[in-house]
Amino acid sequence: MAINTTDLGLIARVAHLSKRYGTGQGTVTALDDISIGIRRGEFTAIMGPSGSGKSTLMHIMAGLDSASSGQVWLGDTEISGMADSQLTVLRRRRVGFVFQSFNLVPTLDVMANIMLPFELDGRNPTAKEQAWVDHLIASLGLLNRLGHRPHELSGGQQQRVAIARALGTRPDLVFADEPTGALDSRTGREVLALLATAAREYDQSIAMVTHDPIAASHADRILFLADGRVVDDRQRASAEEISRIMLGMESAL
Repeated sequence: MAINTTDLGLIARVAHLSKRYGTGQGTVTALDDISIGIRRGEFTAIMGPSGSGKSTLMHIMAGLDSASSGQVWLGDTEISGMADSQLTVLRRRRVGFVFQSFNLVPTLDVMANIMLPFELDGRNPTAKEQAWVDHLIASLGLLNRLGHRPHELSGGQQQRVAIARALGTRPDLVFADEPTGALDSRTGREVLALLATAAREYDQSIAMVTHDPIAASHADRILFLADGRVVDDRQRASAEEISRIMLGMESAL
């Protein structure tokens, strides 16, 4: 009998996932037989040294890249082997993204950027969805910025717009790729607190790729990757403890 991802309390999972680049002697193994799940309503950090495979794992789980072998599920939908056109629709409707570089459309104002996922899906939000978007705008402090374009905002404000856009459609899973990398430390802490609040109060599942122990210390769970394998999986930890684990991993390489 098939095991349903949601029956396991997971929002996404991979089984025996491997990713290789190149052929023959030039083959590089980015991921090596990984099996993990992302829990529903949890803020998960994915950490590891440069080249550990953390970004590759995120890209495959988000349907942005394909696996060499293994299986990938979003909810109870197996996405490994899906056609590009199917993956495009799935990402649009069920996945949110927050990037280091914000990735806002410079010619659109704040409101239009937030509503872009609905626009791309060719539909208007329902009354319930619009009420949710309005709540996000207010809670993220963007009410007085809706007519501004990205270049008129600070980095922190731009990232708040990106978070509102990512959460607006209530996606199954939000992927955050080094979301504080372009921010100063104070603004970065504010953004991390917002992501943690989204998981805790809105039951939003979030997977964040980061190399920063301080960022990872805001997460409920931390997955450590090295050489394409999961080498540690632990609940919330301090930045000091995470730094110690990372130093130990890097010295072992």
